[in-house]
Amino acid sequence: MAATGLRMGVVGGSIAGCAMAIAGSRAGADVTVYERSTGELQDRGLGIVIPPPLHEQLVATGYLDAAMPTAPVATRIWLTRQPGQRSAREFARQPSPVTPCNWGLLWRSLRAKADAARYHRGRPVTSVERTASGHALVRAAGVEESYDIVVGADGHRSLTRHALAPGLSPSPAGYTVWRGTLPLSALDGHQRQLELLRSAWITIGYPGGHGIFYLIPRGGGAGPEERLLAYAVYAKPPAPEPRDPQELAAYVRDIADEHFPPEWADIVARGEHTSMVCHPVTDLHAPRSADPPFLLAGDAAGVTRPHTASGAVKALQDALCLEEALRRSASPAEALRHYARERTAEGARLMELGRRLGGAQVERTPDWTAMDQDAVDTWCRATLAGSTSYLYGGVQ
Repeated sequence: MAATGLRMGVVGGSIAGCAMAIAGSRAGADVTVYERSTGELQDRGLGIVIPPPLHEQLVATGYLDAAMPTAPVATRIWLTRQPGQRSAREFARQPSPVTPCNWGLLWRSLRAKADAARYHRGRPVTSVERTASGHALVRAAGVEESYDIVVGADGHRSLTRHALAPGLSPSPAGYTVWRGTLPLSALDGHQRQLELLRSAWITIGYPGGHGIFYLIPRGGGAGPEERLLAYAVYAKPPAPEPRDPQELAAYVRDIADEHFPPEWADIVARGEHTSMVCHPVTDLHAPRSADPPFLLAGDAAGVTRPHTASGAVKALQDALCLEEALRRSASPAEALRHYARERTAEGARLMELGRRLGGAQVERTPDWTAMDQDAVDTWCRATLAGSTSYLYGGVQ
């Protein structure tokens, strides 16, 4: 399709929104982005990972700047605390190449590449609806515009998704993830752990959950080799659940003190967090990723459990799919039907995979202290149950 002249509105200007804006602009569409936040989003410094081949593709196709700092590693190391002791025991290593990124730096790179689109900051969308002619009407802060396609990239509380699937709400998994970043000074005096993290990402298993640690670029004007320590800790929340940031950090330290090897518990306890969030783990999947003239991307289309590490990954793959669909289809409706066939099925697969991973790593954890390399490989294959995940490339 010659997309020149096609008008595309994007609700949400975060990772998914910027990626979708790039996709539409590259295919020749006239793109407008509506972002409700008034400030820059680049200060959200949490860690994410993406598959190395996807990162290479995004750089090669112009979605990302090759100069965006990353912290690639090739190995996953499994640790637990020795039974009856406090020392660490490494019980498995797997080939698991990942490209860790800083969320804020990724957004900044995508935002710069979306410069062909009109990006309206501080303009929340109040409603989207179909018109009698089959177009989409967007209302935002006194503005009313008609578009051939409207992309919902407005997160898990998506207003756009409500137009496709009214009443759809997340299903709670019954446990929580604490995610944060610490300055690299938290690793002072832990040279062995720093050496591991420079070439691997770490999983620490304990009864009822696990923790994940990896390095990410620091950002904020720091040099390309400057790093932060990013982590995610999964467990059932206390009752009542703390809300104050200091109480959240204290609870994570309590989990680490009780279950982690002491050197890793000490790392969690040291230094001031540069960022920290806590949220319940949920499942959400829209029955359709697109229904002309609406399309859903990223978390608006579905929220998978973080064990799949597919939040940003899926949003970026959504954008690549949309660009291809726009280029190859004879009409906007045909492009969206092509997108729906591919991305609805992928969203369902990821949600099911996330449930299996969560069940195996949080809800029904194995006896980590009894695991060895063969047991971990067998357990991973059984958990994947024929599905694929770039985090488990060495055992598929």
